[in-house]
Amino acid sequence: MTPPKSVLFVCMGNICRSPTLEALARAEFARSGLAIEVASAGTHDYHVGQGADPRSVAAAAAHGYSLAAHRARQLETTDFGRFDVILAMDAANLRAIGRVRPQRARADIALFPAWAGIDADEVPDPYYGEADGFERVIELARLGIAAVGRRFGGGGRSGPRGA
Repeated sequence: MTPPKSVLFVCMGNICRSPTLEALARAEFARSGLAIEVASAGTHDYHVGQGADPRSVAAAAAHGYSLAAHRARQLETTDFGRFDVILAMDAANLRAIGRVRPQRARADIALFPAWAGIDADEVPDPYYGEADGFERVIELARLGIAAVGRRFGGGGRSGPRGA
């Protein structure tokens, strides 16, 4: 299989799940030798220009990933021509992506867990929960990105600490 050249991760506000996936994928794809451009966006404009949620920043940092430079942005119609694959974190955001998708969009659109081939229906939104929700995002991101790395010929190792 040929890996995509670019992947966009999408959640609702682009401050929790999608920036975490972006940071983790960027590091792990590079580590496994996959030249895949990654970015993230939100379906809503709630947090445009803001940094990642401090709880996401802390969870990512605890696993060796940095969200320090992240600034939230909203999904744009130009993203459908820029990215090969646009991955939603849950069904609600998948529907929202579908509503703004141009008719002649080239990007494939899917749910991240299904595309990555992991056993989860979605990457649950941790925003209104406790720290364990942010850890769950990291866990699903690591499983999914490692599976993608293996599928496209990368090493499949996930985590700066070798975990």
